[in-house]
Amino acid sequence: MGNVLELRGLTKHFQEQVALDRLELTIPEGELFSLLGPSGCGKTTTLRLIAGFEEPTAGEVYLHGRRLDGLRPYERNVSTVFQNYALFPHLTARENIEFGLRHRAGGWPGDGARRVAAAMEMLQIADKGERKPAQLSGGEKQRVALARSLVLEPEVLLLDEPLSALDPNLRKQVRTELKALQRRVGITFLFITHDQEEALSLSDRIAVLNAGRLEQVGTPRELYLRPKTRFAAGFLGPVNWIQGVGVRPEATQVAHERPGAEVRSLAATVENAVFLGNCIHVETRLATGEAVVAEVSRFNGTFERGERVHVWWREGDELAL
Repeated sequence: MGNVLELRGLTKHFQEQVALDRLELTIPEGELFSLLGPSGCGKTTTLRLIAGFEEPTAGEVYLHGRRLDGLRPYERNVSTVFQNYALFPHLTARENIEFGLRHRAGGWPGDGARRVAAAMEMLQIADKGERKPAQLSGGEKQRVALARSLVLEPEVLLLDEPLSALDPNLRKQVRTELKALQRRVGITFLFITHDQEEALSLSDRIAVLNAGRLEQVGTPRELYLRPKTRFAAGFLGPVNWIQGVGVRPEATQVAHERPGAEVRSLAATVENAVFLGNCIHVETRLATGEAVVAEVSRFNGTFERGERVHVWWREGDELAL
């Protein structure tokens, strides 16, 4: 399969502010690809430039080799699921799903009814068609928004933090459903999020953005275990920076006795220990003043505030920046 989406030197200025700075990105067909970064990093601006809601200051957007920048949103074969779902409150769920098909160029397609029925069945909302958005739960609203986009049969589906309005438990459930849905339909998903756990669990590949610039692109495993910059390392999850070495908390151990010479160890003092059920979150401080956090097995014993311990990690567990 080839590349479906290509961004070449994509740049966007809002007056004096640089929102996106010469972004180069290629997304293969059929991937669930995430743009990850903090608020203001340029990820939503990127989505809006692809969708046609903004025009770039410089650079180009290509969809299957066809240049998109300069085209109106309805002339691009992409579809967007917005953060707040943007459902019409006066329309039923079915009418919301049909809306894009009824108002697209060329009018209602011959297989429109089949597409709508298939999307509602696939997203398990076939029995919710006559309800208004106010009568739907958060998860049901999201499914309606997804169905409305999927019936258009886009080449790329753009999702702008679509899980942020859901409660934590429902987010995890819908996250699993969303990944399964992408596998079934085979459409390229471009997923925008600031949540590293969401990106790691959903994505085939992730692009980390920082202040409008691309930090790194890779698989979740590559980014987590082999980050190229301190920013990428820290944004993908917590890191202990110990004497210039980065070690993840789950790779950091705490022991009452000094471990053997085959590992790297340092004396520390326990500042706090929290029992989390599956592990103990131990916060320590070295003599140098550096804070070191470890997530250790609950079978490793107990740790008390003020207790002298040793923090250690195995050679090779460091992040090689």
